[in-house]
Amino acid sequence: MRPLFWGVLLCICVAGIPYADALFRWLEPDARQVIYQRAPFYALLSRHLLVVGVAAVVTIAVGVAAGIAVTRKRGRDFLPLVAQLASLGQTFPPVAVLALAVPVLGFGTLPIIMALMLYGLLPIVRNTLAGLQEVDADIKMSARAMGMTPAQILYQVELPLAAPVILAGIRTSVTINIATAALGATVGASNLGDPIIAGIINGNMAYVVQGALIIALLALTLDSLFDSMQTRWRQRLSSS
Repeated sequence: MRPLFWGVLLCICVAGIPYADALFRWLEPDARQVIYQRAPFYALLSRHLLVVGVAAVVTIAVGVAAGIAVTRKRGRDFLPLVAQLASLGQTFPPVAVLALAVPVLGFGTLPIIMALMLYGLLPIVRNTLAGLQEVDADIKMSARAMGMTPAQILYQVELPLAAPVILAGIRTSVTINIATAALGATVGASNLGDPIIAGIINGNMAYVVQGALIIALLALTLDSLFDSMQTRWRQRLSSS
């Protein structure tokens, strides 16, 4: 029920903030305007989800594929290289990635997607490696003795057993990127970072709180959803 609770609370805030002038007035009693009105909050939320979702899909595909490739017999020599490259993405602050990406990709959504992909790759690669390497060798040997091919062992044995650990990495990556995506507002990518940046520039704390509150509720909703998925998958594995 936790994902539902946080999701309902998120929807209430998105729909109710435009009508909560009196609630936010105490933060900025002297401000002419205390509710961010340059764009509807539901539109900012949808753009934020789009950026995080696109980055997550690409990062999951690349991270899981890389983790699988270097745990196979032919790719084991590349395991240290892949681990170092994934770690390299988090050594650069997202702001630095944006500064490097804007001259090449221009202002807008693409630079922040690139930054999120680099920043969110490490948890997925690391957990994919950990999950696959923790699969009991005796289980794989038994599957081999039953006549299963390497592909069948991977898809029917290794990945199902490693799924909870991989999901934990995806959960960490997506949760981090929900907050990091707000930096996209600095390079023209309209999302929930808009009211935060506008509030900082104009010295209006009410704007900052509104953007931060919705981002926090979005992160809690998705984090609890992934937690529920992990729990169900573990229960499924234990029952089977």
